[in-house]
Amino acid sequence: MIEIKDVRKSFGSREVLKGISGIFERGKTNLIIGASGSGKTVLMKCMVGLIHPTSGSILYNGTIDFVNLEEKDKKEIRKEIGMLFQGSALFDSMSVQQNVMFPLNMFTDMTLKEKLNQVNSCLERVNLRGVNKLMPSELSGGMKKRVGIARAIVLNPKYLFCDEPNSGLDPQTSILIDELVHDITEEFNITTIINTHDMNSVIGIGDYILFLYNGEKNWEGNKHDVLRAGSKELNDFIFASKFLQEVKNKIEV
Repeated sequence: MIEIKDVRKSFGSREVLKGISGIFERGKTNLIIGASGSGKTVLMKCMVGLIHPTSGSILYNGTIDFVNLEEKDKKEIRKEIGMLFQGSALFDSMSVQQNVMFPLNMFTDMTLKEKLNQVNSCLERVNLRGVNKLMPSELSGGMKKRVGIARAIVLNPKYLFCDEPNSGLDPQTSILIDELVHDITEEFNITTIINTHDMNSVIGIGDYILFLYNGEKNWEGNKHDVLRAGSKELNDFIFASKFLQEVKNKIEV
């Protein structure tokens, strides 16, 4: 579990996060949504330590305040974090096997045989058995995302952060990625936090949804409540997104 309390972040005189609070539970897909410039990317970067918040607390496991930890202690927490980046962020010069093995080389003393077993287990979990020797240039967009997921879970993380996991994917592949992330979250009891614009993700896997508007928490709830929310700003965001996606789908057809 990760709990954020009154998190604020300013860049000079511009306040980007204005006292955000929320609880992201284990075994659930927790979504942060909002328009561009709403502060969701800054919030995620604060949660993983890429940006230091101006004030507030970020509690890992309910008690450890990540904000005030010494750097060596932050590194210990980061070992328990998996990251799925927007563009998959695979190393072009490395094979699939080398990409997935990279965190094991960085953070463990496992033998080569143990590493290979772990890599193969993770690739099998994302339905990519037998692609070890392929290069990223030989993969489709959806396959790259799945390799990214395999790399993100290879260290058996307690926390998984996903930045726009469906960016650049067609709707059908996006749904498959959503379902995979959701299943892995439940199977391994991970605290998963997803930064997304994709309304299909919100309605499909939003166990907990935090909606940011102009740097403030405008609404929180789940996928069952989101379409009946009383927030005008949220309704405008949801239905504009759904309308634009439907238009895009018709054009692609």
